[in-house]
Amino acid sequence: MEQLIESLKVDIIDNLGLSDISPEDIDPSAPLIGAGLGLDSIDTLELIVLVEKKYGVKVSDIKVGKEIFSSLNSMASYIESNRP
Repeated sequence: MEQLIESLKVDIIDNLGLSDISPEDIDPSAPLIGAGLGLDSIDTLELIVLVEKKYGVKVSDIKVGKEIFSSLNSMASYIESNRP
């Protein structure tokens, strides 16, 4: 799981163009949306595409999506338990 979290940190920085942030700056338990990283709804859509394309995990329900992207830890847990 730790390796997945580290991979997700790099993926988030690369995919969202967060060049002023390093992987060490991202707290796995901090909120991704709003406070914490300060991501918005457009960023969330990009994260959904990332999760579906790179990890093969579908995010089909917006309510579930809010829980999945509440933190890096929850995102990694969802990917781990739903990988094909």
